[in-house]
Amino acid sequence: MATLESKGIVTLKKGEGRSLKAGSAWVYDNEISDVSGEIENGDIITLHDFDGYFMGYGFINLNSKIRVRMLSRYRKEPLDTAFLEKRAKAAWEYRKSVVDTSSCRVIFGEADFLPGLTVDKYEDLLVFECLSLGMDKLKDIVLMGLVKAMEEDDVIINGIFERSDANVRKKEGMPKVKGWFWTRDNREMSPLVQITENGVKYTVDIENGQKTGFFLDQKVNRRHIQELISNMKSQGQLTKTLDCFTHMGTFALNMGLAGADSVTGLDISALAVEEASANAKLNGLSDTVKFKEVDVFDELPRLIQEGEKYDVVILDPPAFTKSREATKKAITGYREINIRGLKLVREGGYLATCSCSHFMTQPLFEKMMREAARSAHKRIRQVLFSTQAPDHPILIDGSENSYYLKFYIFQVVEEK
Repeated sequence: MATLESKGIVTLKKGEGRSLKAGSAWVYDNEISDVSGEIENGDIITLHDFDGYFMGYGFINLNSKIRVRMLSRYRKEPLDTAFLEKRAKAAWEYRKSVVDTSSCRVIFGEADFLPGLTVDKYEDLLVFECLSLGMDKLKDIVLMGLVKAMEEDDVIINGIFERSDANVRKKEGMPKVKGWFWTRDNREMSPLVQITENGVKYTVDIENGQKTGFFLDQKVNRRHIQELISNMKSQGQLTKTLDCFTHMGTFALNMGLAGADSVTGLDISALAVEEASANAKLNGLSDTVKFKEVDVFDELPRLIQEGEKYDVVILDPPAFTKSREATKKAITGYREINIRGLKLVREGGYLATCSCSHFMTQPLFEKMMREAARSAHKRIRQVLFSTQAPDHPILIDGSENSYYLKFYIFQVVEEK
């Protein structure tokens, strides 16, 4: 059994490491006073407080502002192959308890105590992204440990595809990588896989799709929308709906499956519209679920000017900010798009809106919605608040962006 040896000692400055002590898994370059030992980037080190107190083990990378990513806080745990396999198995056991595992996120980086590693499962395939050099050196142990854990439950994985092609890898001193990492018996595998979520079928392209191929984090929220439409239909209400930033048509198809009278999905990407339309056909929904290749920011003002009204409008934009410094500008963007969305909802109808930015906090988002409602001259009431699906667990005491998705359904109140 391989032992993962600590190659050196990193010592914190006096008074630093406050977020680490509160539960964070990151140590920044400006918090460190000394690095000793013959280390290479990506090696495991022992972290000490300024007075020599043992803080744990982590990966070091002198190329990154996140200088140390914590792997374990306990000296009693031996760092070996079995330790990493245990972490992988624990991640799988958790998913079995909280979600449908036919397709789900199996490893969510720091939230599963495997820093920098994301693994998604699509039926018999795993797709992973690795953004930390230390984990990159050990990914084969974790991934094959995960395959082994699944086999114990008679869940057979036939291929693992790597999507480590994000620009952020450059900050860790790593090249972009995309391609098959492993296939069972070296068989030829297709990068296209069909999955079913909430009863909706999708064809997922793990090689060319966004991130690892599909946005699994909205699974529960898509079900909320499906239930809303079903309830409206059962009450004989009209369900003319609009899905903005539709991507693969996920919210639109959930509304279509629930029996919406008409669904229009908007996206600027020709590829997204093509994929969404193919998914509509796959589900037998082509007659009621239609997609248009347009810039949402241009299309919504046009629809407002033409007097269009919808019973349900969904806003699922990409993150408007990926840094704390750009948050103020992002708030303006969210406010403008929500003003337009609210103007398109008939009185008594519903607006579903969300943010996938860690820096757009729940209090900030709710303040923005109050401002948007005032500007749109609408009274709104909150129907539902939700976050990402539980296979994307949130570390309450961590600051590594594990809590990022905020999802709301508001009713535009009719006052008579």
